[in-house]
Amino acid sequence: MESVWFSTTGSANPRCGFLAVLLLSLLLCSTFSSTEAYDALDPTGNITIKWDVISWTPDGYIAVVTMYNFQQYRHIQAPGWILGWTWAKKEVIWNVVGGQTTEQGDCSRFKGNIPHCCKKDPTVVDLLPGTPYNQQIANCCTGGVLTSWAQDPEHAITSFQLSVGSAGTTNKTVKLPRNFTLKAPGPGYTCGPAKIVKPTKFITKDKRRTTQALMTWNVTCTYSQFLAQKTPTCCVSLSSFYNSTIVNCPTCTCGCQNKTEPGSCVDPNSPHLASVVSPPGKAINTPLVRCTNHMCPIRVHWHVKLQYKEYWRIKITITNFNYMVNYSQWNLVVQHPNFDNVTQVFSFNYKPITPYVGLNDTGMLWGVKFYNDLLTSAGPLGNVQSELLFRKDKSTFTFDKGWAFPRRIYFNGDNCVMPPPDAYPWLPNASSRLVFPLLSTFFGTLYCVVMLLT
Repeated sequence: MESVWFSTTGSANPRCGFLAVLLLSLLLCSTFSSTEAYDALDPTGNITIKWDVISWTPDGYIAVVTMYNFQQYRHIQAPGWILGWTWAKKEVIWNVVGGQTTEQGDCSRFKGNIPHCCKKDPTVVDLLPGTPYNQQIANCCTGGVLTSWAQDPEHAITSFQLSVGSAGTTNKTVKLPRNFTLKAPGPGYTCGPAKIVKPTKFITKDKRRTTQALMTWNVTCTYSQFLAQKTPTCCVSLSSFYNSTIVNCPTCTCGCQNKTEPGSCVDPNSPHLASVVSPPGKAINTPLVRCTNHMCPIRVHWHVKLQYKEYWRIKITITNFNYMVNYSQWNLVVQHPNFDNVTQVFSFNYKPITPYVGLNDTGMLWGVKFYNDLLTSAGPLGNVQSELLFRKDKSTFTFDKGWAFPRRIYFNGDNCVMPPPDAYPWLPNASSRLVFPLLSTFFGTLYCVVMLLT
């Protein structure tokens, strides 16, 4: 058998070896799906849905449903999450607090009191901010927006309460819902089956008494960028102080301009721009992305700005080319080997992402609250920027062969397309590399002397 797998010159038939390898390839392809949601930078990231039965009713139970966004850098922005499932029996929802179903369904079989929802497959959404207090519970009413766990764990949780009827009234008669779906706000999440776990324990406000749920089950949902968006949503451009070349995003990264159709993108120089771009919330038929060579809604520009004796400095600019979308609570995840020597980050928040012990080459950046945490739609104000200062590690630091540029960049959890490595700005030859710092130091000193004399 060994000769069949590894030899094509021995006594075994080469055709058998080819067929064996082909069969193995088919098995591997069937085992690993392209929609696999594993994220190497956030291997334990998921959204966990906890369903706690807190009391029984004459025909069912009251439950608190809580969603925890355990993803480090992927959040849910407006218009928010939509949670759905399929009832196992003929359950109905009598009432919802802190949320609402999108449809009532057919409740004609009920006389007198009409349930909130009679659908076999209900979908629930969060309530908006400003909801009356008598319709709220803790961690509700944010319009379905969930922050990432690393940015703001306090607001990475949302809850609503259900009163379920026509269901079981004991742990043995209650049937778990099936086919959970989570849209945030579009597809992208795959949810596993509900599993009964140990009942959740609750501590009273005075911390002197502990109660527990009558029954608890969990559902885990994981994210796949392939399911959410088959085409890229962002790209990266590069530049440096030592080379005049500006490397733009690759052409047609997120799509190509259709020159045969005038409405394929929005021309920023159009005199009728205001009429082309409709107000937010209004349904339109024209694309909303500004006309560019890359056609991406988001571009991240990495500029190697300066170098000092012991440090070097870069500038990051994030530009929004989408005329209709404001990116609230945006974040950026960057991989670079020098992130273990970050000295200072200006005007952005920073947190290292270290999924593996001993490896610190990834950093997470996001805006300062009430200052630049909102990336507004395309226009003069449609960008945010910051600078990062790194300490030089003499054993690894170099500007040669594109070392100063990032290995990978994510915007809001989606992988951004990088330029090809052979297009990176190259370092000048060795002689100019030595002359440049000397000249810059000389002219800097001369400038200071002149300013003092004047």
